[in-house]
Amino acid sequence: MNPKPSVLILCTGNSCRSHLAEGLLRSAAGDLFEVHSAGSKPAGYVHPLAIRVMQEIGIDISAHRSKSMNEFLTTPMETVITVCGKADQACPIFPGQVNRHHWPFDDPAHATGTEEEQLAVFRRVRNEIRIKLDAYVAGRRDALKAKSKN
Repeated sequence: MNPKPSVLILCTGNSCRSHLAEGLLRSAAGDLFEVHSAGSKPAGYVHPLAIRVMQEIGIDISAHRSKSMNEFLTTPMETVITVCGKADQACPIFPGQVNRHHWPFDDPAHATGTEEEQLAVFRRVRNEIRIKLDAYVAGRRDALKAKSKN
């Protein structure tokens, strides 16, 4: 059996958006892909509100850690997805890379106000990422079905 293709989700700090996306993609398509996330300048932590809004939808990212994209430079990646503007500019080419997608999302780490107001921003960004990834996964599944018919 062929190993699953690897997907790397990149952001600058690898503290919020990339972890939201990693958890969502792994939940939606862990049967299709090996999913990883990293940052061009890792913050060194996963934002507690990111962990919290993922727990709200039944996805546990509490064991995730902030990683540098350099940890993956020798890992074959079929797809690299950047989820913020700066990571796209800093993104190197990875071995085996076939696909590259740039889907910028607001950084919920910059949310201000009360905790509830900040949580609302984290939830909005989580939901925006989920919509984009659900469409991506549906397209990949459709492509695999079409390929298996030929």
